Amino acid sequence: MKSKLSFLLLSLIFYNYSNAQTAPGFKELLDSAMVRDADLRTQLTKNKLTSLDQHKLKDVYLPTLEVSGMAGYMNATAHIISPELNLQPFLNIPEGKYNNNINVSGFSGLAKADAKMLLYSGGKVKYLGKALEEKKQSENILLEKTADEVVAVVSRAYDQLALIHQSKKVLDEGKRRLDANRKTADKALGYGLITPYDHKKIELAQATLDAKVAEYEGKKELLLTQLEVLTGISKERLRLIEPVLVAVTPTVPQKTIEERAEVRALNHGINATTYKIKAEQTWWIPKVQLMASGYYLGLYGARVKSSDNIIPPIPAINYPGRKLDWRPTNLNIFPVFMGGIGFKWEIFDGREGKHAIETARIDRELLQNQQYDALRKLTLNQANNQSNYDIANAQIALKRKQKEMAGDALVQAEKEFRYGMSKSTQLIEAENDLEAAELDYQNAIFNQRRAAIELMRSTQELDISRLY
Repeated sequence: MKSKLSFLLLSLIFYNYSNAQTAPGFKELLDSAMVRDADLRTQLTKNKLTSLDQHKLKDVYLPTLEVSGMAGYMNATAHIISPELNLQPFLNIPEGKYNNNINVSGFSGLAKADAKMLLYSGGKVKYLGKALEEKKQSENILLEKTADEVVAVVSRAYDQLALIHQSKKVLDEGKRRLDANRKTADKALGYGLITPYDHKKIELAQATLDAKVAEYEGKKELLLTQLEVLTGISKERLRLIEPVLVAVTPTVPQKTIEERAEVRALNHGINATTYKIKAEQTWWIPKVQLMASGYYLGLYGARVKSSDNIIPPIPAINYPGRKLDWRPTNLNIFPVFMGGIGFKWEIFDGREGKHAIETARIDRELLQNQQYDALRKLTLNQANNQSNYDIANAQIALKRKQKEMAGDALVQAEKEFRYGMSKSTQLIEAENDLEAAELDYQNAIFNQRRAAIELMRSTQELDISRLY
């Protein structure tokens, strides 16, 4: 068992070590960026609220049980006129003289349990459920748009790193040529074929090239930091990346503008507001629910007394009269149970329901306007991206031709300088022209890739496999 554990530990260490020594591919960069992207994570978190609303809506039909209780001291007085207690026929007492105050006091206790369950909502819950389902689909579609934006950001940073990498190669090649020409210049200066001023120009060109190399190293460090922030992958591994810029040929669009994420999301949003309108239109339909309740009422240490005699004096028999003074040990009323079906019918709600319907209709109209505007802008965006792609392709051909001409001119300038037929100024100009042409060519490829990516994004058909 110990040997197996040691083997697994060594395998894990070897895997981590080998993984740390390999350059991450674009898919690994993209997967890591998807997990870490703040906008995507925020959107996923907000989408949980819609799921929670769906669960809350489903729970509307679940029964609710509420238990409440109360304990305290009670003191209540009631003014009573009791025609039932009428001794007028026997005692010849005037009518209407039997007013009395009955006082009840003591410690009271009350317990109550209520149960309710919605049976019929008038169709409102059904339509609200469909509205939430459409809203959820809209939010899920917008995740596609956010994911595409993450791809574009990571792709741009990756291509910029490739551009820096290729530019460094151009500068290194120029440095190699200048070093060779410097040796030629040293010999020419020794033979008196060139002046010290011409020789200094070669040195100045080398110093300028060294400064450009330092500048590109700084840009590379910044890009590595950006990729590290986006993906969470260490700079040590990112430095191992040696990307190459290659022109991209996008596929022929198979989708239309209407299939863009924004348009599809707005479609579901419009459907959601339509169901919201139907839900609000049910305001006048009676709602039905099942109800049941149980009570317990108790009075402890009670005293029931009257302010006046409850039985008046009877002089004929020398009876002084009698007040009420009752002290029961306790009074309990239990159970008091009630159950049945109740309904609520809002015949007139102060036009609140109609205002809610109008609000939902205005929300739908706003979304329809947004969809109309989005279709116009996305159509123009596709045409613009197509134009940019065509221009970028033409620029590649132009920059390639300029690079070839600059290379031929440098070869000719080197020959003339080597045989003393030209000064160092012409050689340095030719070298600068070739360097600029090669960098322009790499920039043209970079711009063409950006244009191709945006063209594919125009119809939501960004194919990573065609890029890397």
